[in-house]
Amino acid sequence: MASWNSVTLEVLSSVLGWIAFAAWSISFYPQIILNFRRKSVIGLNFDFVVLNLTKHSSYLIYNASLFFSSVVQRQYREKYGFNQIIPVAANDVAFSAHAVLVTAFTLFQIAIYDRGNQKVSKTSIAIVSVAWLSAVVCVFIALPSHSWLWLVSCFNTLQVVMTVIKYIPQAVMNFQLKSTVGFSIGNILLDLLGGVANYGQMAVQSIDQNSWVNFYGNIGKTLLSLVSIFFDLLFILQHYVLYRAKKVDTSPTPDTEILAVCFAYHVFQVAYLETARLYSTVDSCVAQQQPRDVEDGGCIL
Repeated sequence: MASWNSVTLEVLSSVLGWIAFAAWSISFYPQIILNFRRKSVIGLNFDFVVLNLTKHSSYLIYNASLFFSSVVQRQYREKYGFNQIIPVAANDVAFSAHAVLVTAFTLFQIAIYDRGNQKVSKTSIAIVSVAWLSAVVCVFIALPSHSWLWLVSCFNTLQVVMTVIKYIPQAVMNFQLKSTVGFSIGNILLDLLGGVANYGQMAVQSIDQNSWVNFYGNIGKTLLSLVSIFFDLLFILQHYVLYRAKKVDTSPTPDTEILAVCFAYHVFQVAYLETARLYSTVDSCVAQQQPRDVEDGGCIL
């Protein structure tokens, strides 16, 4: 397994990874809180949520397979090199699992709160049906030759396609209504932070290893960051510039303040603990005169 060349870059990569995990995970809650307060989901595009669930489900399959399966990991190294880092970390798996659960809960809110005349479009239902049918076809294609890396890459491609598509219904709806009321901008701001941190983590790993295979070896993660950042900037433009709503009270709500404080505390706590753990591991490995493992941070015996 590959080892880190720089302790500083190792710490920075780990911190960026957990910042992305925290930001992306918390980003689901402003919309949930907004729905709960209004007892309404009017303004939130249902196609966006349905496509998002498909996206996160396929991404979970990809991350879990590449992180837990030794067979998939072996096939990855055979293709990209045995000294390369597996481009999926524990925070990727944790984020995906959490995202599936929280997105499913948002669908539950859609079912119980005031929807007005909004509904899931037939186009969205057709897209989701074709997506999962394609996934089933890929399973049968991969089965005879045991091409598991290719199979999980299909799920990775699926989540990238869903990432590109899922934002479009909400952006179009905002344009048609000339409003972003009902769609939480807090979700977008945290999503943007997560995308930047995620992209930074990949760049740090590539710089340390002096190899950019981390980008094209996990093209889904690369495109995920770029596409998400693009649409986040579009939504920010719609919310703050194009369709800026008149506000009676511009002060942050107590829940928003609490959420921000909790997020900041969580990030700094993770950064501190991760830094302490890594430097402790370095001292231990130096004492044993053993190199460190890139993926789990332990000594290679």
